[in-house]
Amino acid sequence: MDLLIVTAASLLAGLVDSIVGGGGLILIPALFATYPGAAPATLFGTNKSASVWGTSIATVQYARRVRLRWPVLGPAALAAFVGSFFGAWVVTVIDPAFLRKLLPVILLAVLLYTLTKKDLGRVHAPRHDGRRETLLACGIGLVLGWYDGFFGPGTGSFFIFLFVRVLGYDFLNASASAKVLNVATNISAIALFAAKGHIWWQVGAVLAVANIAGSLIGTRLALKHGAGFVRWVFIVVVGALILKTGYDAFLK
Repeated sequence: MDLLIVTAASLLAGLVDSIVGGGGLILIPALFATYPGAAPATLFGTNKSASVWGTSIATVQYARRVRLRWPVLGPAALAAFVGSFFGAWVVTVIDPAFLRKLLPVILLAVLLYTLTKKDLGRVHAPRHDGRRETLLACGIGLVLGWYDGFFGPGTGSFFIFLFVRVLGYDFLNASASAKVLNVATNISAIALFAAKGHIWWQVGAVLAVANIAGSLIGTRLALKHGAGFVRWVFIVVVGALILKTGYDAFLK
């Protein structure tokens, strides 16, 4: 019964994550509620071992329909990989609880900015070319990669927001690009968690199948309905993240 619950959560997480990120909002709480006696690092590692497959499938699906800027995303993914590895190492020695009260405040600022800028992310118009765009993308990858390895909630949504706000992508292209960096951060974190024995591989394999199924559904919805649809899903997911992280930080 426990495995059935987290498998259903993984399917829904894959669907949401493939569109705008935020799948951890669903799967991580489900894992903590189902296995309350497990070490946090083990549950984070098991989550990564499942979600990386859904994110990888989403990346392939997007790459077939969206023109990804690989000269920019390649170096940015490498930076995200390095950042995530060090973030995952830090979480094995330091409790990330101090971020809990800060996270909902940051997410609220992101949501309010998105709501007030009604044209934000509707048109794909990259603001930078060549080296400057690559450097900015690498900076985003390094910082958010570290955050993803260390704490995690909302990473995909932060990637999308910064690709829209800083680089000028529309929400669909930002979501597709974010998947490339998310794959890198997940692989990096998995390597660290696995080396320290913090992954339940059998559970992760079952969750991965469900996550892939959800990812295929979510990717098709995003490609079919475009940037406007992704924007509204982004708003809903960030709103849900604010409620969840705010409750955990101030009321729980």
